[in-house]
Amino acid sequence: MAHPPVRKAVIPAAGMGTRFLPATKAQPKEMLPVVDRPSIQYVVEEAVAAGIDDILIITGRNKRSLEDHFDRNFELEHQLREKGKDDELADIIELADLADIHFVRQGEPLGLGHAVSVAQKHVGDEPFVVMLGDDIMHERSHLLSDMIANYRFTGASTVALMEVQPSEISAYGCAAPENRDRSTCRIVDVVEKPKPEDAPSNLAIVGRYLFTPAIFECLERVELGVGGEIQLTDAIALLLKEETVMGLIFEEGRFDIGKKIDYLRATVELALDRDDLGPEFREILAEICRRQQIC
Repeated sequence: MAHPPVRKAVIPAAGMGTRFLPATKAQPKEMLPVVDRPSIQYVVEEAVAAGIDDILIITGRNKRSLEDHFDRNFELEHQLREKGKDDELADIIELADLADIHFVRQGEPLGLGHAVSVAQKHVGDEPFVVMLGDDIMHERSHLLSDMIANYRFTGASTVALMEVQPSEISAYGCAAPENRDRSTCRIVDVVEKPKPEDAPSNLAIVGRYLFTPAIFECLERVELGVGGEIQLTDAIALLLKEETVMGLIFEEGRFDIGKKIDYLRATVELALDRDDLGPEFREILAEICRRQQIC
């Protein structure tokens, strides 16, 4: 049986970014640069690389710069053209042509589940992916493509899972797996931010989701949960009672840039991978290590 293609992505980007104050006092956290690109650009490029061409970004107040970033800037293009900066010109034109990018505001800060529900009118009755802006993936990762491939085969909603230390599970939604093999499982229960002793496994739900449109009806039924918000995890718990929800387990390639330490790690690792920056940056890091007697 052929399943509808996955063409749409939803990127919630309405959060306040309080963990990065004061840097986020006057700019969205999604616009903080990782090397020389705002973090949300990595997420959009990941979606495009997986074959998605229709992207809805859920924004909030003071997020206009997100729209400006993915729009054409003819004055800047003219200046770059006049100065012969052809590479930079090509980059910003390509940015505006990445995909069909749409924006809608989340009227109330009622949590991730509410943000996803705002996308219902745009998504309609199609399968779609949800990509959290705090999680960026290394370009070598094929997690999103694997999730889409799993949907093509099973027709089931698919959630990204990663093993974490038991002491860390209380920071995540947690999945109870069934019929687990090396990289996939069926999810039979989910718990939002459980205490380590109450967690059904060490599999954390992280940053990437693929849903059938049935998730929207579940979101309508969800009551306010942890933090007085509509929790996406609670809607997944309802969904898996009505249809199969799969988990795709991955191990590497993720940077949780909502954490300062991982933001720094992402900046260092992604800079080292750049042909134009890596060699010189590696020498700088080596000098810092010698000076600080780290190695």
